[in-house]
Amino acid sequence: MRAFITGASGFVGGWLSAHLKEMGDEVATLPDEIDIALPGVCEHLITEAEPEVIYHLAALTHVGRSWEEPSETFRVNVLGTIELLEAVRKLDLVPRVVLISSAEVYGAGDGSVIDENSLFMPVTPYAASKVATEICGLQAFLGREIGVVRARPFNHIGPGQAEFFVVSALAKRIVEAEMSGEHAIRVGNLSAERDFTDVRDVVRAYRELAISGVPGEAYNVCSGYTRSVQEIFDALRERSVVPIEARVDETLFRPVDVERIVGSAKKLESLTGWRPQIDLEKTVDDVLDAWRRRLDPS
Repeated sequence: MRAFITGASGFVGGWLSAHLKEMGDEVATLPDEIDIALPGVCEHLITEAEPEVIYHLAALTHVGRSWEEPSETFRVNVLGTIELLEAVRKLDLVPRVVLISSAEVYGAGDGSVIDENSLFMPVTPYAASKVATEICGLQAFLGREIGVVRARPFNHIGPGQAEFFVVSALAKRIVEAEMSGEHAIRVGNLSAERDFTDVRDVVRAYRELAISGVPGEAYNVCSGYTRSVQEIFDALRERSVVPIEARVDETLFRPVDVERIVGSAKKLESLTGWRPQIDLEKTVDDVLDAWRRRLDPS
């Protein structure tokens, strides 16, 4: 299968590219220097690649920063999606488009299990931008007959993730403490409960949706159960080579935070048979090892 990935140099994009190649797919990517939100810039690259499926990951994903830069978040995330879909529309053979949204579109909720029929309740500029990208994708399907399949991943974690995401941030601080001999690290809200899935399972789901996803439909990608950030922190510090204590830093708290988020992936599972395969213990081990190799390559 010929695939084209936007955002291939990012955390998820790198794992997706590796997975697709492992499965025997041909992979072309949008170069990092291309601003996907500018009119027409990606059209010739997609035309040359002649993809059967496009995975659209390119986006600004820092939820906290979206409060400071809402206009830029919308420009890249929404206009970038519009420009991509316009490029797709002009192709002779229109490929499947797996549009990567986010569970952030559901917002705070009431702590109950979220399925694809749950209402959009975005509480951050990033979440609002993802709602808008989904609407653009749905319009492209309804009005242009482009085969857009929307994926709504919940929290995904794994080796190589940027340090502004909570699990990676905690792991990095623990490794830094191992190297310096410090015993206290800064932490934010440890009571928050999230539905965590290893990124390597997430990218498997994306390929399954490229093959079997129904155009016009949306699919949650999640584990179906929660772990608190405290549990993650405890698992990380149990693996530390030095004693680690938590020091609460209120500057690490979000302006608006959601206490508990858990999703249902039954729609995806019933369609494709996909289920998470990598347990949290392996993910935690791999995240710590990745930071140790990065910070102390000797």
